Amino acid sequence: MSDLRIALVAEGPTDYEVIHAALRAVLSRPFVMTLLQPEATLPVMGSGWGGVLKWCHAARQRHAGTPDSDPTLAGFDLLIIHLDVDVGGFRYADCGPEVEAMANEWNWAPLPCHQPCPPVSASCLRLEAVLNSWLGQALSSCHALYCLPAQCSGTWLAVAVLPAGHALLADVECKTGIESGLALLPRNERIKKQVREYRRLAPQITAQWATVKQICTQAECFEQFLLVNIST
Repeated sequence: MSDLRIALVAEGPTDYEVIHAALRAVLSRPFVMTLLQPEATLPVMGSGWGGVLKWCHAARQRHAGTPDSDPTLAGFDLLIIHLDVDVGGFRYADCGPEVEAMANEWNWAPLPCHQPCPPVSASCLRLEAVLNSWLGQALSSCHALYCLPAQCSGTWLAVAVLPAGHALLADVECKTGIESGLALLPRNERIKKQVREYRRLAPQITAQWATVKQICTQAECFEQFLLVNIST
């Protein structure tokens, strides 16, 4: 059986490390994941959630059908689009006046869209609607899915590496600034948001995935949607 070919659109390279580790925990089949966005050799779209927004808009402009029917993505078996749930607290103007004008022109779903937490699911539903508006359609394809860690992908890393009961893990899916909190821990616990650090610790996400799912409802949702997409 050939390796599963997965395309990832993400906010940044540390998100790639977290999602790759999660996939290693869930998938029994070998896979190769390619980071489409941000693209180091084509940085015009930038990184962060603004880069994801621009990629989705470009995909909408390029192809009117579902993402998995886009001929430029024909070499992949699965497309994952990542966005941290804390994006629901931002405004289009945070990405500059050009993006704010585009939001008005294309009638994108409004930001901010965050809802009271818990439950985090209410904000996730609103954020899915925002992503759908960027793409110009609901992501109903059987070979594409969203990955929406709450409030960021660093939350999954924190749950995997910190001991149970750690203060940083209290109400963890409703807490913004987890990644900043990891960088401010005592020296022997400190985790800087760097690819090298996340890659070093990624195997713990894979090994502790059951715990991550137990604490992070969005990790459980990601696994369920992933298994449905892989089995179809």
